[in-house]
Amino acid sequence: MEEQETYEGRRSEKKISWLKVFTGGLLLYIFGVIALAATRNTNIFPTVVILGNFLVPITYVAFFYQRRHLSKLDMPTTAWAFFYGGLLGVLAAATLEPIFLSQHKLLYSFEVGLIEEFAKILGVLVIAKRCRHDSQMDGLILGAASGMGFAALESTGYAFTAFLASGGSLSQTVLITLVRGVIAPIGHGTWTAILVSVMFRESGPRIFNINHRVIGAYLTVSILHGLWNGLPEVLSIFPLPLVNVFIGQVFVATVGIFLLWRRYDEAKRLQIERQERGIPEAACWSDRYER
Repeated sequence: MEEQETYEGRRSEKKISWLKVFTGGLLLYIFGVIALAATRNTNIFPTVVILGNFLVPITYVAFFYQRRHLSKLDMPTTAWAFFYGGLLGVLAAATLEPIFLSQHKLLYSFEVGLIEEFAKILGVLVIAKRCRHDSQMDGLILGAASGMGFAALESTGYAFTAFLASGGSLSQTVLITLVRGVIAPIGHGTWTAILVSVMFRESGPRIFNINHRVIGAYLTVSILHGLWNGLPEVLSIFPLPLVNVFIGQVFVATVGIFLLWRRYDEAKRLQIERQERGIPEAACWSDRYER
């Protein structure tokens, strides 16, 4: 009974913690937008844009990190996955897309999905190469961090492009930031979390196994990515285009969230089974370079 109360207390603290991240960041962002509009001081423009585009991704990662259950994955490693995943992912995608993308409208969106879903796991490979990576929960959290790092940097680029294209319109920049912030949790972070969780589940302690299940997960999230990008253009030719596009996007988002929930539920179950069988969780996350 006492253990149950302690567990419930921890759950309550976890919920409050990620909410503090979000509400605190949101208040700072609102204050920044007001200050920028009032002063027209362009020096604070990058700060406001970065804060707005990183708020939701960081909150998303905090939400899952605080629900890592029995995992020994530490915050510095998760933060490095966010950094490497975002930076390497954006640079790799920017390099590969001009080379491999075709001009075929039907295939373009799916080609983008294949390239970006590959690019986003590069940061995780860098982080996990010297540690045990056979825990699905670790993979889910690192995948979410890597995907959200990518989303944050990509959204920052979109906001900056909107600012330049609109001739310095603050309202356009804020609008892009808000829209990208709303859709961030149902896009990059979810897709990469699904893929990396399966990759960790199928791998051994010191080697990544790329089997048919991992390839299947990669193709699944790439298709979801392609549908998300391509459905608006396809459905816009039908009557009631806004309604059709909204329904299509909701469908893609629902499938992604459902698959992520399945992976998270399975990851918790596998953690409990590992504990019961006496298989230790990876200890090198907190002290990676001693091994």
